[in-house]
Amino acid sequence: MSLTRSWMIAEIPGPTRANVITKPEIVAALIRRHKRPLLVVGSKITTDIGGESMADYVIRLAKAANIPVLASLPALKVFREKGFEPAAAMPLADIGARLVDPSWQGVDGKGPHDLVLILGFRYYEQWLLLSGVKHFSDTMLVSLDYRYQPHANWSFLNISLEEWKKNLKAIIEKFGG
Repeated sequence: MSLTRSWMIAEIPGPTRANVITKPEIVAALIRRHKRPLLVVGSKITTDIGGESMADYVIRLAKAANIPVLASLPALKVFREKGFEPAAAMPLADIGARLVDPSWQGVDGKGPHDLVLILGFRYYEQWLLLSGVKHFSDTMLVSLDYRYQPHANWSFLNISLEEWKKNLKAIIEKFGG
């Protein structure tokens, strides 16, 4: 049994919890192993991570690893201000509905995504999104936020912003970015 705990300790996830990402190489290997990864990004992408916003890291990762980005509507505005156009944008509720819909052909119409990397949502929003997708689809879920998300298949522990920054940089570097 895992000794990991949710960041919001009143939230009780159940008996199956996320594996802990102990090193960034795990995330890079998961991305390489899956054929159709997707980055799902929420409104908190303006979070400052040591002089850069989370959006800057997401853009670099998306370009380096060639992963399409599905943005929530507030995130779309931030991306466009930075000159980056996500593959798609939609409200959070629609993101959750699409990710569990077996007939959804992904943001590019070429088939369902088999790996979803998620970050930039408020903790409780991501908790609910991950819970729904975990229970109603077979999609592999990876939380790239710095707070432990037990409903993902893989998640960082509750780590500092500095440690999170190092991990995100290392993941991007694994793809030459």
